[in-house]
Amino acid sequence: MALVRMTSPHAKGNNHTQTIMLWVLGATLPGVLTLTWFFGFGTLINILYASAVALAVEALILWVRKRPIGFFLRDGSALVTAWLLALALPPYAPWWLTLVAVSFAIVFGKQLYGGLGQNPFNPAMLGYVVVLISFPVEMTSWPAWRGIEAVVPDVQATLGLMDGLSRIFMPSGGAIDGWTQATPLDVVKTNSSLTMAELHASSPVFGNFAGYGWEWVSLAYLLGGAALLYKRIYSWHAPVGMLGALALMSLLFWNGSGSDSNGSPLFHLFSGATMLGAFFIVTDPVSGATSKLGRLIFGAGVGILVYVIRAWGGYPDAVAFAVLLMNLAAPTIDYYSTPRTYGHSKAKRGMGKTD
Repeated sequence: MALVRMTSPHAKGNNHTQTIMLWVLGATLPGVLTLTWFFGFGTLINILYASAVALAVEALILWVRKRPIGFFLRDGSALVTAWLLALALPPYAPWWLTLVAVSFAIVFGKQLYGGLGQNPFNPAMLGYVVVLISFPVEMTSWPAWRGIEAVVPDVQATLGLMDGLSRIFMPSGGAIDGWTQATPLDVVKTNSSLTMAELHASSPVFGNFAGYGWEWVSLAYLLGGAALLYKRIYSWHAPVGMLGALALMSLLFWNGSGSDSNGSPLFHLFSGATMLGAFFIVTDPVSGATSKLGRLIFGAGVGILVYVIRAWGGYPDAVAFAVLLMNLAAPTIDYYSTPRTYGHSKAKRGMGKTD
């Protein structure tokens, strides 16, 4: 009888890193197309530029660290970070803003800790928070929604080209300040003396139950997230935990249409980066919790913090801050939510302990 020696692992599948990253990128496409429909081509320009910056910066750091550049660039993780940042940044963001956000995310959020699989914080959210705190004016300059018949891409605002180009891409000759406006969360935050009904009547940013355009963008992210759940790229625990906790918090503190109302559950679920965060941020397997119960707790913590910061904090959209705060708590969550292993009556807590 001949013995055949085989190396482990023996199980094969298509869930390697590159495939997962490609699925995540593909799942963002409904959101990308919807953002482009309502807010112009700035998001597409953001994606292309952010992707180029991410690949260049990651290649530079890998070269400095004497790591194989092609091998690590092909895993797609740098592109995922770039795309998520490009979707979170305002369309038509200045080129230098995107450069700072993406570079910080790659260098300090990912490579500083050893690369993919070693980062304790979500790199995209780390880069986003840095530019949000450093450049609040540019980070709140979102374009007003436009129907498809009025979509006018403004390349000058993004690439910083000559002022004359704005006349080519903006036939009306209007200045940039003429078509930028606050997001629905900004409006609610800065007009606390008005009721929700008065805000809806006085501001064009509101749609049926959330921001005009924003509600459809959120539905598009929900569609992409459902595809990832269907393909079992990740489990349902973190998204459900986040959305459920956010809905519960907004329901508990919802005062109808009064002036002290912070918005309905539907408003919070379909405004800002809620759906993007639920299906593309909190599902990060590296910076989040690992066990099923841990992911549920992690997502719920993000949802609670999002509402607390939105309602009583200084920033209207709090997904990035909430995720980073829960990244800090992820090791503790894992410590207390690790399931018991086969043959043990209790879960192992700490090194060297056995039950």
